[in-house]
Amino acid sequence: MLLEYLNILQIPFFSSGQPIPRVTYSEEEKKTWGTVFRELKTLYPTHACYEHNHIFPLLEKYCGYQEDNIPQLEDVSNFLRSCTGFRLRPVAGLLSSRDFLAGLAFRVFHSTQYIRHSSRPMYTPEPDVCHELLGHVPLFADPSFAQFSQEIGLASLGAPDEFIEKLATVYWFTVEFGLCKEGSDIKAYGAGLLSSFGELQYCLSDKPTIEPLTLEKTAVQKYPVTEFQPIYYVAESFKDAKQKLRKYASTIPRPFSVRHNPYTQRIEVLDNAKQLKNLADSISNEMGLLCNALQKI
Repeated sequence: MLLEYLNILQIPFFSSGQPIPRVTYSEEEKKTWGTVFRELKTLYPTHACYEHNHIFPLLEKYCGYQEDNIPQLEDVSNFLRSCTGFRLRPVAGLLSSRDFLAGLAFRVFHSTQYIRHSSRPMYTPEPDVCHELLGHVPLFADPSFAQFSQEIGLASLGAPDEFIEKLATVYWFTVEFGLCKEGSDIKAYGAGLLSSFGELQYCLSDKPTIEPLTLEKTAVQKYPVTEFQPIYYVAESFKDAKQKLRKYASTIPRPFSVRHNPYTQRIEVLDNAKQLKNLADSISNEMGLLCNALQKI
């Protein structure tokens, strides 16, 4: 059953080499983007995590991130692919949690191309191009965060429906509304925060409840969709969050493990001796390279 599902996903959705259609935005839409871009950029140095602030200037340089220009998904996707292997795929509306998370397993992020209404530039009830490009994209260019995001997707493959809901909640409180520690400070890395001028300030104030990231608790936490979050979870680091996610994923009842093969860009189900031997050989080769490199330092 899982193999059939993966085959369906891998052929039409994730193996396409077609370029993403370019959008001609109106002057009004560009003005809306400009307002959001300008206001958020003033907050990023003090409120956004290091990884976001490190990548953002590169997006300005290579992807056309400017106040008077809305970047095209094709250009941004090519940039991400060169950084971490992540790719963007356009989508017209919301996907099911299972399909959306499955995309992350392939390092594919489904992104909208439309922009919020000009009458409310600081708010959108659902993801738009401001949310995707300003909130999500900078972090997907960071290797550690990209790995963490992919781990959520891999954990979802073959998971029972109840765990899909839990993983979607983990995604909500991390990739969308996550906070992380930077020394003695707390910074934002969640896309929902980094694309919201009001909530980016609110989340680091003394108003919400801030708790350590504990996935067993985070996965069942209820949350509002149309208002600021009353509670946020703080990760020690992306590496720590990834380790916690792997531990949590091991509790998901499924009789196999999966891995993403970066060479074929396909998901391999590790349920037989041949697959395990191939994995062992791959790890052995990488260890050989590591040992060789260490001897030269």
